[in-house]
Amino acid sequence: MPRVLFLAPHRLNRSPSQRYRFEQYISFLEQNNFQCTLSYLISEKDDKAFYTEGNTFWKFWILIKAILHRIKDTFRYNKYDIVFVQREAIMVGSSFFEKRIKRSRAKYIFDFDDSIWLMDTSDGNKKYEWLKNPEKTVRNIRYADMVFAGNGYLASYARRCNDRIKIIPTTIDTDFHKPLPKQNDKIVIGWIGSHTTIKHFEYALEFLTIVKNKYPQVEIRVVGDADYVNEKLNIKGFAWSSATEVEMINSFSIGIMPLPNDEWAKGKCGLKGLSYMACEVPTIMSPVGVNTEIIEHGKNGFLASTTDEWISCLSLLIEDATLREKIGTAGRQTVLEKYAVLSQQQNYLNAFKEVLEKK
Repeated sequence: MPRVLFLAPHRLNRSPSQRYRFEQYISFLEQNNFQCTLSYLISEKDDKAFYTEGNTFWKFWILIKAILHRIKDTFRYNKYDIVFVQREAIMVGSSFFEKRIKRSRAKYIFDFDDSIWLMDTSDGNKKYEWLKNPEKTVRNIRYADMVFAGNGYLASYARRCNDRIKIIPTTIDTDFHKPLPKQNDKIVIGWIGSHTTIKHFEYALEFLTIVKNKYPQVEIRVVGDADYVNEKLNIKGFAWSSATEVEMINSFSIGIMPLPNDEWAKGKCGLKGLSYMACEVPTIMSPVGVNTEIIEHGKNGFLASTTDEWISCLSLLIEDATLREKIGTAGRQTVLEKYAVLSQQQNYLNAFKEVLEKK
């Protein structure tokens, strides 16, 4: 029975990246005779301190514990057939632990779903950027026996230093993300993310202000940053939790995914939009990166770049309940066909088998 060690920063069901990149495939791998183990670094107790400002001593202690934990992991690499690294083995600018995987008997799979070769640090940890080294991504890719890239843009980057690339799109568990009865008494424009991505929501403020003035009855909801407040638009953020995520998405009449057109955004895998679409929430995305592959404008969602385009698309959906239903239904069908766990799980399994066969 092949054994797989997953190295990631967070515990199960904590990080969207982990959930959608490997956690939701674990049961399928186990059904196919793989034995899976997760080694994570940040405990539930340490979590909040790590992502908020201050707490310098506590963060230093978290880092020391993480290093010691990964050192302990190195002594068991040889007991595994595959070591799978999601983004990075540790949250500092070293490839020490990835290099040790390469030197072990285990095969090494490197997985990434963002432009992580660029510097993008949470607001609570900006002053610690000097500890990071995004350029280590090149080394981590080069060491790997196989690289899982979330989209073609990321795959193109990885091919500069490794030709063993598999494009594994970020996928949705459509048994979990599913439509629930929609509210008919109000129009809600919704965004779901986290405190680290709230800056992307703020790209929407200009057009949302105009839309709110045009349609005063519209409510705007932000999920993922409970501390977020915008008094002008009457927004008070909601905390994210896996227990309420699907219910919150289904409370949206329209889901939005605004992004800047930059190199970081081009590497994103459309997760927000796919989550809305799986719940039959009509979706508007910025035409950046993989979003242009997911959305067929006007059929299963909308693409909007300029302020005028966003206002036009939102106005269409606000004013037409039938269109909202039609676009929502088509959106879920797209997810079922191309971006559902069930549509990709055999490809995922085959990639694990393939790497085991590599000489």
